[in-house]
Amino acid sequence: MGIRIGVQADSRDECVEGLAQLVEAGYVPVMLPAQIGGDRWIARAVPAPTTKAPADDGRGSGVSG
Repeated sequence: MGIRIGVQADSRDECVEGLAQLVEAGYVPVMLPAQIGGDRWIARAVPAPTTKAPADDGRGSGVSG
């Protein structure tokens, strides 16, 4: 199971603001704000992928053209 961060708020605007703060901290939204009943809103985010592009080994890309 991966890491998920949730935002719970009383209004859509509060939920959007909480999700925006997570994005600023490097998280990626996976569920935009949604009303789940009454005045309850939720959103979810996950850590940004940390995969890096392969380093250039000096031999070029191997693509001719």
